[in-house]
Amino acid sequence: MSTPESALELAARRGIAWTNTDSQTQDVGWRLVSAGPIIAVITTIAALIATTAAGVTFRDPDNVAVLYVLEVGAGVALLVGLDIFLRARRLTGARWPSRAAMSAVRRERWTRRRAGAVAIAIVAFYASYLAYRNLKSTIPFIRPDELFDVQLADIDRAMFLGNDPAALLHDLLGTGVAAHIISTFYIAFIVFLPLSLGVALVFAERLRAALFYAAALGLNWIIGAATYFLLPALGPIYYFPQWFADLPHTETARLQDLLMSDRVAFLADPATGTPQAIAAFVSLHISISFTALLSAYLFDLGKRLKQALWIWLGITAVATVYLGWHYFIDDIAGLFVAVAALFMARVITGYDPRDERAEPPPSGEPAPVAAT
Repeated sequence: MSTPESALELAARRGIAWTNTDSQTQDVGWRLVSAGPIIAVITTIAALIATTAAGVTFRDPDNVAVLYVLEVGAGVALLVGLDIFLRARRLTGARWPSRAAMSAVRRERWTRRRAGAVAIAIVAFYASYLAYRNLKSTIPFIRPDELFDVQLADIDRAMFLGNDPAALLHDLLGTGVAAHIISTFYIAFIVFLPLSLGVALVFAERLRAALFYAAALGLNWIIGAATYFLLPALGPIYYFPQWFADLPHTETARLQDLLMSDRVAFLADPATGTPQAIAAFVSLHISISFTALLSAYLFDLGKRLKQALWIWLGITAVATVYLGWHYFIDDIAGLFVAVAALFMARVITGYDPRDERAEPPPSGEPAPVAAT
Protein backbone atom coordinates (compact mmCIF):
# COMPACT_ATOMS: atom_id res chain seq x y z
CA MET A 1 0.00 0.00 0.00
CA SER A 2 1.46 3.38 -1.03
CA THR A 3 1.93 6.12 1.55
CA PRO A 4 -0.54 9.01 1.11
CA GLU A 5 1.05 12.19 -0.18
CA SER A 6 1.64 14.91 2.38
CA ALA A 7 0.45 18.47 1.91
CA LEU A 8 4.05 19.54 1.30
CA GLU A 9 4.44 16.91 -1.42
CA LEU A 10 1.19 17.96 -3.07
CA ALA A 11 2.33 21.58 -2.99
CA ALA A 12 5.76 20.74 -4.40
CA ARG A 13 4.20 18.78 -7.27
CA ARG A 14 2.17 21.86 -8.27
CA GLY A 15 4.93 24.39 -7.50
CA ILE A 16 2.92 26.07 -4.74
CA ALA A 17 4.48 27.59 -1.62
CA TRP A 18 3.39 25.74 1.50
CA THR A 19 4.45 26.07 5.12
CA ASN A 20 4.73 23.10 7.47
CA THR A 21 2.09 24.24 9.95
CA ASP A 22 2.71 21.27 12.24
CA SER A 23 6.25 22.48 12.89
CA GLN A 24 4.81 25.92 13.71
CA THR A 25 2.44 24.37 16.23
CA GLN A 26 5.31 22.56 17.93
CA ASP A 27 7.13 25.90 18.23
CA VAL A 28 4.31 27.42 20.31
CA GLY A 29 5.63 27.89 23.83
CA TRP A 30 3.85 26.94 27.03
CA ARG A 31 3.28 30.60 27.92
CA LEU A 32 1.13 31.19 24.86
CA VAL A 33 -0.97 28.08 25.43
CA SER A 34 -1.38 28.74 29.15
CA ALA A 35 -2.00 32.51 28.85
CA GLY A 36 -5.76 32.09 28.38
CA PRO A 37 -6.19 29.74 31.36
CA ILE A 38 -4.01 32.01 33.54
CA ILE A 39 -6.17 35.02 32.67
CA ALA A 40 -9.30 32.97 33.36
CA VAL A 41 -7.99 31.84 36.76
CA ILE A 42 -7.05 35.38 37.79
CA THR A 43 -10.41 36.76 36.68
CA THR A 44 -12.25 33.94 38.45
CA ILE A 45 -10.36 34.51 41.71
CA ALA A 46 -11.23 38.20 41.53
CA ALA A 47 -14.87 37.33 40.88
CA LEU A 48 -15.00 34.87 43.79
CA ILE A 49 -13.55 37.51 46.12
CA ALA A 50 -16.06 40.11 44.87
CA THR A 51 -19.11 37.85 45.07
CA THR A 52 -18.13 36.74 48.58
CA ALA A 53 -17.72 40.36 49.67
CA ALA A 54 -21.05 41.27 48.08
CA GLY A 55 -22.84 38.28 49.60
CA VAL A 56 -24.04 36.93 46.25
CA THR A 57 -23.57 33.55 44.59
CA PHE A 58 -20.99 33.02 41.84
CA ARG A 59 -22.93 31.46 38.98
CA ASP A 60 -23.44 31.31 35.23
CA PRO A 61 -26.56 33.43 34.61
CA ASP A 62 -28.94 31.51 32.37
CA ASN A 63 -26.03 29.19 31.42
CA VAL A 64 -24.82 31.90 29.05
CA ALA A 65 -21.11 31.02 29.26
CA VAL A 66 -21.75 27.29 28.74
CA LEU A 67 -23.99 28.00 25.75
CA TYR A 68 -21.36 30.31 24.26
CA VAL A 69 -18.68 27.62 24.57
CA LEU A 70 -20.92 25.08 22.85
CA GLU A 71 -22.10 27.44 20.12
CA VAL A 72 -18.70 28.95 19.41
CA GLY A 73 -17.12 25.49 19.55
CA ALA A 74 -19.57 24.26 16.93
CA GLY A 75 -18.92 27.36 14.82
CA VAL A 76 -15.16 26.87 15.04
CA ALA A 77 -15.56 23.22 13.99
CA LEU A 78 -17.33 24.44 10.84
CA LEU A 79 -14.58 26.98 10.22
CA VAL A 80 -11.97 24.24 10.57
CA GLY A 81 -13.77 22.25 7.90
CA LEU A 82 -13.80 25.34 5.67
CA ASP A 83 -10.11 25.94 6.35
CA ILE A 84 -9.26 22.38 5.31
CA PHE A 85 -11.39 22.62 2.18
CA LEU A 86 -9.91 25.95 1.04
CA ARG A 87 -6.32 24.87 1.63
CA ALA A 88 -6.87 21.54 -0.11
CA ARG A 89 -8.46 23.33 -3.06
CA ARG A 90 -5.41 25.55 -3.36
CA LEU A 91 -3.11 22.55 -3.19
CA THR A 92 -4.90 20.62 -5.92
CA GLY A 93 -6.22 23.44 -8.07
CA ALA A 94 -9.52 21.57 -8.22
CA ARG A 95 -12.83 23.23 -7.44
CA TRP A 96 -13.73 20.24 -5.29
CA PRO A 97 -10.51 18.80 -3.84
CA SER A 98 -10.13 15.08 -3.32
CA ARG A 99 -10.64 13.41 0.02
CA ALA A 100 -6.96 12.47 0.02
CA ALA A 101 -5.91 16.11 -0.35
CA MET A 102 -8.21 17.23 2.45
CA SER A 103 -6.94 14.39 4.64
CA ALA A 104 -3.37 15.53 4.01
CA VAL A 105 -4.20 19.08 5.06
CA ARG A 106 -6.09 17.87 8.12
CA ARG A 107 -3.22 15.63 9.24
CA GLU A 108 -0.55 18.29 8.89
CA ARG A 109 -2.42 21.43 9.92
CA TRP A 110 -5.02 20.23 12.43
CA THR A 111 -2.93 18.02 14.65
CA ARG A 112 -4.09 17.13 18.14
CA ARG A 113 -1.67 19.70 19.51
CA ARG A 114 -3.11 22.53 17.43
CA ALA A 115 -6.74 21.50 17.99
CA GLY A 116 -6.10 21.23 21.72
CA ALA A 117 -4.53 24.69 21.89
CA VAL A 118 -7.50 26.19 20.04
CA ALA A 119 -10.00 24.42 22.31
CA ILE A 120 -8.16 25.62 25.43
CA ALA A 121 -8.19 29.20 24.14
CA ILE A 122 -11.96 29.14 23.53
CA VAL A 123 -12.85 27.60 26.89
CA ALA A 124 -10.49 29.97 28.73
CA PHE A 125 -11.93 33.01 26.96
CA TYR A 126 -15.48 32.20 28.00
CA ALA A 127 -14.38 31.19 31.50
CA SER A 128 -12.97 34.72 31.76
CA TYR A 129 -16.27 36.06 30.44
CA LEU A 130 -18.19 34.10 33.09
CA ALA A 131 -16.00 35.57 35.83
CA TYR A 132 -16.43 39.03 34.29
CA ARG A 133 -20.22 38.71 34.41
CA ASN A 134 -20.03 37.85 38.09
CA LEU A 135 -17.67 40.75 38.79
CA LYS A 136 -20.00 43.13 37.01
CA SER A 137 -23.00 41.95 39.00
CA THR A 138 -21.42 42.89 42.33
CA ILE A 139 -20.79 46.58 41.60
CA PRO A 140 -24.05 47.87 43.17
CA PHE A 141 -23.27 45.96 46.39
CA ILE A 142 -19.59 46.81 46.70
CA ARG A 143 -20.05 50.46 45.71
CA PRO A 144 -23.68 51.17 46.70
CA ASP A 145 -25.19 54.57 45.92
CA GLU A 146 -22.06 55.65 44.05
CA LEU A 147 -22.66 56.72 40.46
CA PHE A 148 -20.57 59.03 38.30
CA ASP A 149 -23.05 59.61 35.49
CA VAL A 150 -23.31 63.35 36.15
CA GLN A 151 -19.54 63.79 36.10
CA LEU A 152 -19.15 61.72 32.94
CA ALA A 153 -21.93 63.68 31.22
CA ASP A 154 -20.24 66.93 32.24
CA ILE A 155 -16.97 65.76 30.67
CA ASP A 156 -18.85 64.97 27.45
CA ARG A 157 -20.41 68.44 27.35
CA ALA A 158 -17.03 70.05 27.98
CA MET A 159 -15.58 68.09 25.06
CA PHE A 160 -18.45 69.17 22.77
CA LEU A 161 -18.55 72.85 23.73
CA GLY A 162 -21.55 72.57 26.04
CA ASN A 163 -23.54 70.18 23.84
CA ASP A 164 -24.59 66.63 24.60
CA PRO A 165 -23.07 64.33 21.94
CA ALA A 166 -26.15 62.07 21.82
CA ALA A 167 -28.36 65.08 21.02
CA LEU A 168 -25.94 66.15 18.31
CA LEU A 169 -26.10 62.70 16.74
CA HIS A 170 -29.91 62.63 16.94
CA ASP A 171 -30.07 65.98 15.14
CA LEU A 172 -27.52 64.90 12.54
CA LEU A 173 -28.80 61.40 11.79
CA GLY A 174 -32.44 61.72 12.77
CA THR A 175 -34.43 59.48 15.11
CA GLY A 176 -36.35 57.34 12.65
CA VAL A 177 -34.92 54.74 10.29
CA ALA A 178 -31.40 55.59 11.43
CA ALA A 179 -32.18 54.32 14.92
CA HIS A 180 -33.12 50.88 13.61
CA ILE A 181 -30.04 50.67 11.38
CA ILE A 182 -27.68 51.75 14.17
CA SER A 183 -29.37 49.38 16.60
CA THR A 184 -28.80 46.47 14.20
CA PHE A 185 -25.10 47.26 13.97
CA TYR A 186 -24.79 47.50 17.74
CA ILE A 187 -26.54 44.18 18.33
CA ALA A 188 -24.28 42.61 15.67
CA PHE A 189 -21.43 42.83 18.17
CA ILE A 190 -22.82 39.56 19.56
CA VAL A 191 -21.67 38.00 16.29
CA PHE A 192 -18.52 40.08 15.78
CA LEU A 193 -16.83 38.98 19.00
CA PRO A 194 -17.01 35.17 18.63
CA LEU A 195 -16.47 35.43 14.86
CA SER A 196 -13.34 37.51 15.41
CA LEU A 197 -12.00 34.98 17.91
CA GLY A 198 -12.93 31.96 15.80
CA VAL A 199 -11.52 33.31 12.53
CA ALA A 200 -8.24 34.20 14.23
CA LEU A 201 -7.84 30.78 15.84
CA VAL A 202 -8.73 28.86 12.68
CA PHE A 203 -7.32 30.81 9.76
CA ALA A 204 -4.19 32.40 11.24
CA GLU A 205 -1.10 31.13 9.44
CA ARG A 206 0.78 31.05 12.73
CA LEU A 207 -0.91 29.71 15.85
CA ARG A 208 1.20 31.93 18.09
CA ALA A 209 -0.43 35.04 16.65
CA ALA A 210 -3.93 33.64 17.20
CA LEU A 211 -3.24 32.66 20.82
CA PHE A 212 -1.79 36.11 21.51
CA TYR A 213 -4.95 37.71 20.12
CA ALA A 214 -7.19 35.41 22.18
CA ALA A 215 -5.26 36.38 25.33
CA ALA A 216 -5.63 40.08 24.53
CA LEU A 217 -9.38 39.67 24.06
CA GLY A 218 -9.66 37.84 27.39
CA LEU A 219 -7.79 40.62 29.18
CA ASN A 220 -10.46 43.08 28.06
CA TRP A 221 -12.87 41.39 30.48
CA ILE A 222 -10.84 41.87 33.64
CA ILE A 223 -9.55 45.35 32.75
CA GLY A 224 -13.07 46.44 31.82
CA ALA A 225 -14.47 45.09 35.08
CA ALA A 226 -11.84 47.05 37.00
CA THR A 227 -12.96 50.29 35.35
CA TYR A 228 -16.56 49.57 36.33
CA PHE A 229 -15.50 49.52 39.97
CA LEU A 230 -13.34 52.60 39.50
CA LEU A 231 -16.17 54.80 38.17
CA PRO A 232 -19.57 53.10 38.56
CA ALA A 233 -22.13 54.49 36.12
CA LEU A 234 -25.42 53.39 34.62
CA GLY A 235 -25.08 55.08 31.25
CA PRO A 236 -27.09 57.88 29.60
CA ILE A 237 -30.12 55.77 28.65
CA TYR A 238 -30.73 54.92 32.31
CA TYR A 239 -29.58 58.09 34.08
CA PHE A 240 -30.89 60.60 31.51
CA PRO A 241 -33.72 58.69 29.77
CA GLN A 242 -35.35 61.94 28.64
CA TRP A 243 -32.51 62.44 26.16
CA PHE A 244 -33.64 59.37 24.22
CA ALA A 245 -37.41 59.77 24.39
CA ASP A 246 -37.66 60.47 20.64
CA LEU A 247 -35.97 57.21 19.61
CA PRO A 248 -38.28 54.47 18.28
CA HIS A 249 -38.58 51.12 20.00
CA THR A 250 -35.72 49.08 18.51
CA GLU A 251 -34.16 45.76 19.42
CA THR A 252 -31.63 47.73 21.42
CA ALA A 253 -34.42 49.44 23.38
CA ARG A 254 -35.92 46.03 24.17
CA LEU A 255 -32.55 44.83 25.44
CA GLN A 256 -32.08 47.98 27.51
CA ASP A 257 -35.48 47.46 29.14
CA LEU A 258 -34.65 43.82 29.84
CA LEU A 259 -31.33 44.67 31.48
CA MET A 260 -32.94 47.24 33.75
CA SER A 261 -35.67 44.77 34.73
CA ASP A 262 -32.98 42.21 35.55
CA ARG A 263 -31.09 44.77 37.62
CA VAL A 264 -34.15 45.75 39.65
CA ALA A 265 -35.04 42.09 40.30
CA PHE A 266 -31.46 41.19 41.19
CA LEU A 267 -31.03 44.04 43.65
CA ALA A 268 -34.32 43.08 45.27
CA ASP A 269 -33.40 39.39 45.54
CA PRO A 270 -29.81 38.45 44.56
CA ALA A 271 -30.46 34.79 45.31
CA THR A 272 -33.03 34.32 42.55
CA GLY A 273 -32.60 37.27 40.21
CA THR A 274 -30.48 37.24 37.05
CA PRO A 275 -27.18 38.99 37.87
CA GLN A 276 -27.34 42.61 36.79
CA ALA A 277 -25.20 43.58 33.78
CA ILE A 278 -25.42 47.38 33.62
CA ALA A 279 -22.20 49.40 33.67
CA ALA A 280 -21.11 52.25 31.42
CA PHE A 281 -17.48 53.23 32.04
CA VAL A 282 -15.72 51.97 29.94
CA SER A 283 -17.20 50.71 26.67
CA LEU A 284 -15.99 47.16 26.03
CA HIS A 285 -17.66 47.26 22.63
CA ILE A 286 -15.06 49.87 21.76
CA SER A 287 -12.14 48.27 23.59
CA ILE A 288 -12.65 44.87 21.98
CA SER A 289 -13.24 46.36 18.52
CA PHE A 290 -10.09 48.47 18.88
CA THR A 291 -8.15 45.41 20.07
CA ALA A 292 -9.10 43.70 16.81
CA LEU A 293 -8.10 46.75 14.78
CA LEU A 294 -4.74 47.19 16.50
CA SER A 295 -4.04 43.48 16.08
CA ALA A 296 -4.64 43.82 12.34
CA TYR A 297 -1.86 46.40 12.26
CA LEU A 298 0.44 44.47 14.59
CA PHE A 299 0.28 41.45 12.29
CA ASP A 300 0.23 43.54 9.12
CA LEU A 301 -2.99 42.00 7.83
CA GLY A 302 -4.70 43.03 4.61
CA LYS A 303 -5.65 46.58 3.76
CA ARG A 304 -9.31 45.68 3.24
CA LEU A 305 -9.55 44.04 6.64
CA LYS A 306 -8.05 47.12 8.29
CA GLN A 307 -10.50 49.36 6.45
CA ALA A 308 -13.42 47.16 7.47
CA LEU A 309 -12.34 47.24 11.11
CA TRP A 310 -12.00 51.04 11.01
CA ILE A 311 -15.55 51.28 9.67
CA TRP A 312 -16.77 48.84 12.31
CA LEU A 313 -15.10 50.81 15.08
CA GLY A 314 -16.56 54.09 13.82
CA ILE A 315 -20.10 52.74 13.57
CA THR A 316 -19.80 51.13 16.99
CA ALA A 317 -18.61 54.41 18.54
CA VAL A 318 -21.56 56.26 17.02
CA ALA A 319 -23.99 53.55 18.16
CA THR A 320 -22.81 53.53 21.78
CA VAL A 321 -23.51 57.26 22.13
CA TYR A 322 -26.55 57.53 19.83
CA LEU A 323 -28.39 54.70 21.61
CA GLY A 324 -27.40 55.86 25.10
CA TRP A 325 -25.32 52.90 26.20
CA HIS A 326 -22.27 55.04 26.88
CA TYR A 327 -20.93 58.52 27.29
CA PHE A 328 -18.41 59.59 24.68
CA ILE A 329 -15.67 59.57 27.32
CA ASP A 330 -16.45 55.87 27.86
CA ASP A 331 -15.49 55.24 24.24
CA ILE A 332 -12.26 57.21 24.58
CA ALA A 333 -11.37 55.22 27.69
CA GLY A 334 -12.15 52.02 25.78
CA LEU A 335 -9.34 52.81 23.37
CA PHE A 336 -6.88 52.88 26.26
CA VAL A 337 -8.23 49.58 27.60
CA ALA A 338 -7.46 47.96 24.23
CA VAL A 339 -3.88 49.25 24.34
CA ALA A 340 -3.51 48.02 27.92
CA ALA A 341 -4.90 44.59 26.98
CA LEU A 342 -2.41 44.17 24.15
CA PHE A 343 0.47 45.32 26.34
CA MET A 344 -0.51 42.93 29.14
CA ALA A 345 -0.90 40.11 26.61
CA ARG A 346 2.68 40.78 25.53
CA VAL A 347 3.85 40.49 29.15
CA ILE A 348 1.85 37.36 29.98
CA THR A 349 2.58 35.43 26.78
CA GLY A 350 6.18 36.58 26.34
CA TYR A 351 5.30 37.04 22.68
CA ASP A 352 5.99 40.15 20.61
CA PRO A 353 3.96 40.42 17.38
CA ARG A 354 6.74 42.51 15.86
CA ASP A 355 9.04 39.49 16.06
CA GLU A 356 6.47 37.45 14.12
CA ARG A 357 6.51 39.91 11.23
CA ALA A 358 10.31 39.88 11.04
CA GLU A 359 10.70 36.12 11.49
CA PRO A 360 11.56 34.08 8.35
CA PRO A 361 9.43 31.05 7.42
CA PRO A 362 10.20 28.01 9.63
CA SER A 363 12.76 25.42 8.53
CA GLY A 364 13.73 27.44 5.48
CA GLU A 365 10.45 26.56 3.74
CA PRO A 366 8.72 28.86 1.27
CA ALA A 367 6.77 31.78 2.67
CA PRO A 368 3.19 30.94 3.70
CA VAL A 369 0.44 31.56 1.21
CA ALA A 370 -2.91 32.80 2.52
CA ALA A 371 -5.73 30.36 2.05
CA THR A 372 -8.50 32.90 2.06
